[in-house]
Amino acid sequence: MAMEVTQILLNAQAVDGAVRKHAEENLKQFQEQNLSSFLLSLAGELANEEKPAESRKLAGLILKNALDAKEQNRKYELVQRWLALDGSVKVQIKTFLLKTLSSPGIDARSTASQVIAKVAGVELPQKQWHELIGTLLSNIHQLPAHSKQATLETLGYICEEVSPDVVDQDHVNKILTAVVQGMNSSETNNEVRLAATRALYNALGFTQVNFSNDMERDYIMRVVCEATLSPEVKIRQAAFECLVAISSTYYEKLAPYIKDIFDITAKAVKEDEEPVALQAMEFWSSICDEEIDILEEYGGDFSADSEIPCFYFIKQALPVLVPMLLETLLKQGEDQDQDEGAWNIAMAGGTCLGLVARTVGDDIIQLVMPFVEFNITKHDWRQREAATYAFGSILEGPSPEKLVPLVKVALQFMLAALMKDPNNHVKDTTAWTIGRMFEFLHGSTLDTSVITPSNCQEIITVLLHSMKDVPNVAEKACGALYFLAQGYADMGPSASPLTPYFQDILKTLYDVTRREDAGESRLLTAAYETLNEVVRCSTDETAPMVIQLLPLILRELHLSLESQKFSSDERDKQNELQGLLCGCLQVIIQKLGSSEATKQVFLQLADQMMSLFLRVFGSKSATAHEEAMLAIGALAYAAGSSFEKYMPEFYRYLEMGLQNFEDYQVCAITVGVVGDLCRALEDKVSPYCDGIMTHLLKDLSSNQLHRSVKPPIFSCFGDIALAIGEIFEKYLVYVMPMIQTAAELSVHTSGGDDDMSEYTNSLRNGILEGYSGIFQGFKGSSKTQLLMPYAHRILQFLDNLYMEKDMDDQAMKTAIGVLGDLADTLGSGAATLIQNSVSSKEFLSECLSSDDSMLKESAEWANMTISRAISF
Repeated sequence: MAMEVTQILLNAQAVDGAVRKHAEENLKQFQEQNLSSFLLSLAGELANEEKPAESRKLAGLILKNALDAKEQNRKYELVQRWLALDGSVKVQIKTFLLKTLSSPGIDARSTASQVIAKVAGVELPQKQWHELIGTLLSNIHQLPAHSKQATLETLGYICEEVSPDVVDQDHVNKILTAVVQGMNSSETNNEVRLAATRALYNALGFTQVNFSNDMERDYIMRVVCEATLSPEVKIRQAAFECLVAISSTYYEKLAPYIKDIFDITAKAVKEDEEPVALQAMEFWSSICDEEIDILEEYGGDFSADSEIPCFYFIKQALPVLVPMLLETLLKQGEDQDQDEGAWNIAMAGGTCLGLVARTVGDDIIQLVMPFVEFNITKHDWRQREAATYAFGSILEGPSPEKLVPLVKVALQFMLAALMKDPNNHVKDTTAWTIGRMFEFLHGSTLDTSVITPSNCQEIITVLLHSMKDVPNVAEKACGALYFLAQGYADMGPSASPLTPYFQDILKTLYDVTRREDAGESRLLTAAYETLNEVVRCSTDETAPMVIQLLPLILRELHLSLESQKFSSDERDKQNELQGLLCGCLQVIIQKLGSSEATKQVFLQLADQMMSLFLRVFGSKSATAHEEAMLAIGALAYAAGSSFEKYMPEFYRYLEMGLQNFEDYQVCAITVGVVGDLCRALEDKVSPYCDGIMTHLLKDLSSNQLHRSVKPPIFSCFGDIALAIGEIFEKYLVYVMPMIQTAAELSVHTSGGDDDMSEYTNSLRNGILEGYSGIFQGFKGSSKTQLLMPYAHRILQFLDNLYMEKDMDDQAMKTAIGVLGDLADTLGSGAATLIQNSVSSKEFLSECLSSDDSMLKESAEWANMTISRAISF
């Protein structure tokens, strides 16, 4: 097989599907039969100068994929598999890879760089291949330019791949020296200089020590700034990317350089090619992000010795920064509104201006309004669009007191422009700006809204008219109506100002969803999102109109399921439509199901709805499955115990969802639907519980399932126990040890990064909700004593959580609730245990004196149940 590997690799890229499939099967078979020989053959192919470039490149890619995967569990398997290989085989593979770095073929070199970094990512943390960095560094000084370039590229990839703590500081210093020397203007080879600049970008996470040393930092900053002036556009772009990364990694070190950086970025924004100008502007957006975060976290209370000071770079740069950004708004692309992925200097300028407004608040208004007033009525569409974009960009950040008077005047002007402006770009941006007015300056939290009884009718007339415009304008008009409806969402059952126009709004939005060109510019999605929001904000008065909408949406879903689509593009669009229709039906079901009067009317269509939802599971689309599952959950919740008749047919799809490890979001949503079923069916769910519990326990034990699904499963145990009461006894012996293990784990994983901390809190919440449901499920039954053996460990878990001091608000509420549930269910039997716990004293008293009314209420209830348990 090794002899034929070249031909197989070439065949695997053949145009003929049958040839390609046969070659892929051959490669898979070779890999399964003899992994060592397979990997060695690939490395040999990559290193062999006499082989075709195509087979070498694919050999490298397969080698890379044999070491890494996106899915964590798969990645773990591949790492273990590599580590288990025979040592001499690994040495040979690594020798081939290092040899390839000096190949004249750029693809082979670049692929080898990536594979070396993947091997380093596996071996360096295991204290293996410790000579790698030394070998690479020693190569740099004596190699021809193309090998030097590949070596620097490899160092960059290694820095991207491994954690800083696995490379010792001496090696970091040497890597940095090599990289900075490669970036220097004295380096004559542009490929080397580019590779070095990109390597620095990846290495910045390693340079904490170096950035703390004034001399070293000055040198690095000088070299980066010099590289922004290179004659080669890619080097300038890469150098600005380094500056962007430095701005977020080392914000607190930037003060001495900020003036020079402003001059460099301003010159690039005004004069350089677009890829460079975009990165130069990104530097200021990044500084805004840093200052917004600091100001939000610390609320502007800074002293000279604050741990993370805010240097107010944006505030200081305002007089020169804002005019520079406003100038960029006049550099629009001719077709930027049609192209969904479009990104140009004008769009970047508006985005940065929006971030500046959020950073400095009211100070931006006086600098932007003259530009708006000067350009808004000009003959050239670019000036009108830029003025509108500038105004729309600064609506988040400044205070409503300052903005509302301006917006009231501007709104009238913009409604007229949306109807009459001859240019689609201007209308697109005008509709977007009106949407932002409603998003930030309309709603019950504001003292004065920009929408009044006198302008409401005109606003709706204009928006509904604009929904018949070209797709990109119609999409933005839908967005504006979305925020208009959302602002009235919390007005309660009282009459909404939208009520008189409700019928027209529903009809227009429904017509938009059926436009031939609705697939362009995200129009279809925008129309359904807006339709959903309008339904969500409907009142009792408009409920009959929502009821009339229901059969129309059901008919659309039926037609979509009946039509045969042959091309994959058509099938994708069909799946997207089915997802949107199921999402819309879910909102209608929730809305109509919340009132007894309307519930009975729509439940007459429940059979039809259910049969359509089950047919959606026949499609291959995970999104459509998610939406159908959520809609069924809503239907079950609304139908209550009468949903029982659908269970025999629905159950197999429920099982499919619980076993869907690949599309884990479908699995997570299905777990949530089990909760809806428990609330709807109560003890009638028990015939299905053996199967459901088997799948849930399997899910928890699996390494394949994404970790985010596990917290809802613990919570789901509580839902099941609450529904079936003491019947849950037969599952206790399996469930409680699993919850306890997860509980112990969740206490010992504090102090990680934000993602870990968020996950830990969601895990704790799931565990606590599980415990709470189990206690409440057994309360008052003759079998409460079955829970006694677990009480000590549960109280210990609560004590540990309290002493860790890093619970989020939700976990605190649930934890104090569990304490109350435990006392309420176990009563005097657990009195001694409760009295000996920290939770019943310090945690409880802290919650009793909380400012959070809901937490205080939970604590008062827990206090009462504890007192009752102890007094017995």
